[in-house]
Amino acid sequence: MRYKILTCGEGAVTVEFSRKINSRAGAAAISLAGQLRQQNAAGICEIIPTYRSVTLCYDPLKISYKELKRLIASCVRHPRAAAQDEESVRRFYIPVCYGGPFGPDLEYLAQRSGLDPREVVRRHISREYPINMIGFLPGFPYLSGMDASIAAPRLENPREKIPAGSVGIGGNQTGIYPIASPGGWRLIGRTPVRLYDPHRDPPVLYRAGDRIRFYPVSEQEYREIEAAVSAGTYAVRTEAV
Repeated sequence: MRYKILTCGEGAVTVEFSRKINSRAGAAAISLAGQLRQQNAAGICEIIPTYRSVTLCYDPLKISYKELKRLIASCVRHPRAAAQDEESVRRFYIPVCYGGPFGPDLEYLAQRSGLDPREVVRRHISREYPINMIGFLPGFPYLSGMDASIAAPRLENPREKIPAGSVGIGGNQTGIYPIASPGGWRLIGRTPVRLYDPHRDPPVLYRAGDRIRFYPVSEQEYREIEAAVSAGTYAVRTEAV
């Protein structure tokens, strides 16, 4: 696949597969990022995939720009050269309590789409969502593949503080706020799962290329999981894809 290398100062480059978001560019970005992680080349400090590109932060004293270009070219020419291990793509099952104080915009979404709130939830949980990229906040997953019938515009005036774990819809995407923060997405529910923990290794539960499935829980179940998370006894159900 064609690509362009853009320099970002002396210690970073962006490998751009397209100027527009599309599935081929996203797949190429995830593939390149995965291969580079597996090769663990000396000098590459950070690998940041996005919807259509990969940014590589590197130490020019350990790997030169020319060497980095050759490595990138080799990975792009032979995308299957680095076989993925079983855990390279994972599916995470995330519990969500929908509506009420956990999802204050669910009723709005139902009215906007002409659906019953329960049908909005059913359509939201019916899909498996690939994580296209992580950004905005540490651990914020941008998820594609949502049912277009429940898409909705962002708030004109963002909320000043959104609780950690809030599940929102912004345009035709859905995502999860990993920490309390301002935000303008429409909130439909909340998960008690701790998506980002700076004391955990790795701090973020998942990475770009993994997948998420949501499933509904009651408020009582939410509180039980929340207590287990606080006690350190809760484990998110995860499986290899």
